[in-house]
Amino acid sequence: MGPSLLLSLLLLPASLQADSSKECSPNANFGINQPESLSAPEGGSTCIFFSYFHCWELAKDPRLSIAIKRRDFHGEVIYNSTQRFIHKDYKNRISLDLSQGQNSGTLCIQNLRKEDENRYFCRVQVETLRDGKKVWQSIPGTKLTITDAVQATTKGTTTAATITADLNVVEDNGSSASSPLSVGAAVGVALAGVVLIIAVLGLIVFLRWKRSKGLQTKARTVARESVQNTEEKYENIGITDDLTPQGPRASLCPG
Repeated sequence: MGPSLLLSLLLLPASLQADSSKECSPNANFGINQPESLSAPEGGSTCIFFSYFHCWELAKDPRLSIAIKRRDFHGEVIYNSTQRFIHKDYKNRISLDLSQGQNSGTLCIQNLRKEDENRYFCRVQVETLRDGKKVWQSIPGTKLTITDAVQATTKGTTTAATITADLNVVEDNGSSASSPLSVGAAVGVALAGVVLIIAVLGLIVFLRWKRSKGLQTKARTVARESVQNTEEKYENIGITDDLTPQGPRASLCPG
């Protein structure tokens, strides 16, 4: 192996490193990918997936920090992973999941509200080995649209919007299917049940009143017959006294 060839092999790593550093452009070789838009129903949940890339060599402790902003590029921070900060509007509703060993993560928001409809921006901060701290952020962000709550059609379940029930109906082909009962129909069924209960109670009260009236009439009839029997008894006693022979009212004295 000649001296020139040996020198070329020794200089090869340095040249490769130089070429690698030239490929890393601070103005182009970094960015954040996240969906342009998402939609989810009110009361539901949604997750914004994001990934980031760069060409800097990270420090031994890169101190990765993920922050989420809302409204616009310079909007307020609603979440910060290193400061453990959560905006009051998202307390107990927001969470961040970072994939181990990968430059990606997922931001999830639960119990969505109408006011959550906004544009969300992901911002990344790292410590590099030679270039210090680097911070970059998504420019377009993700537009989140909150739609009206959906109705549930499963039996025994309740949604944040309405409560529905299922009835078995027969389709034209003779098969059985599940059809949701509308709110108006449910109210009608409830009212019909109330009317039926009132009618049954009224019938029971009427029957008891009729029975009580019958007993009173029977008692009056028995009492009237008892009085008539008593009067007839006393009349019979009076007739017997009149027929009993009476003794002379005067007697003659001997002359």
